[in-house]
Amino acid sequence: VQLQASGGGLVQAGDSLTLSCAASGRAFVPYCMGWYRQAPGKEREFVAAIRWFGNRIYYADSVKGRFTISYDNAKNTVYLQMNSLKPEDTAVYYCAGDNGAWSPPAGMDYWGKGTLVTVSS
Repeated sequence: VQLQASGGGLVQAGDSLTLSCAASGRAFVPYCMGWYRQAPGKEREFVAAIRWFGNRIYYADSVKGRFTISYDNAKNTVYLQMNSLKPEDTAVYYCAGDNGAWSPPAGMDYWGKGTLVTVSS
């Protein structure tokens, strides 16, 4: 399973940014896919996820109302639309996926390399 994240960059507070994560792998049938982030000096934290079982979407409280997760089946790609970015959103963002049972905020089985998002004040 390969997860390739992209879309990070340097933006100003209040700006928007969209992250993408393309999933590949013959045997990978995702049960869920999501995004996590790790800020400097902090532990990795859950951000958002889509779980196909039960057709559920989850968000961390800190991003609710500002971030939107979506998935394009045809492209096997999950997106994270981030609006009204704040300096505290600065982190390395990781795409993740799982093909088994999962509930937030647990980690997932498969991880991509992170993409850095820096929000300046």
